[in-house]
Amino acid sequence: MSEAKQGDTVKVHYTGTLGDGTIFDSSNGREPLQFTIGKRQLIKGFEDAVIGMSVGETKSVSIPSEEAYGSRREELLLKYTKADFPPDVEPKEGLVINLVNQDGRSIFATITEISGDAINVDANHPLSGKDLTFTIDLIEIA
Repeated sequence: MSEAKQGDTVKVHYTGTLGDGTIFDSSNGREPLQFTIGKRQLIKGFEDAVIGMSVGETKSVSIPSEEAYGSRREELLLKYTKADFPPDVEPKEGLVINLVNQDGRSIFATITEISGDAINVDANHPLSGKDLTFTIDLIEIA
């Protein structure tokens, strides 16, 4: 039976959980996730876990935050004022906004606090700083 390796396109079903057991993502009820190992389409720890798996195999893997979405970074906690927002945008806590960094890439950020004219924004990935656990079922190697 062949094993998944670098360069293979695979299909998997998965369930991702946090340390307290909370499910943050799952392919249950959807089509399997398809990706090519080594193309960096997914977090490193997930791709690495699939290497060596055979079709029909199920594996549970714990991925430390460094191999997932990284540590939370203080420099991604940003401060703005209401004047920094377009006139047609009403800032409110929990609102996800699209920022553009110096490289021209889009970054999604969440407004975390509004105090008077001051607006605090967190541009860290929501799963940054968290260790993740995935149960992975290898469905197909193409």
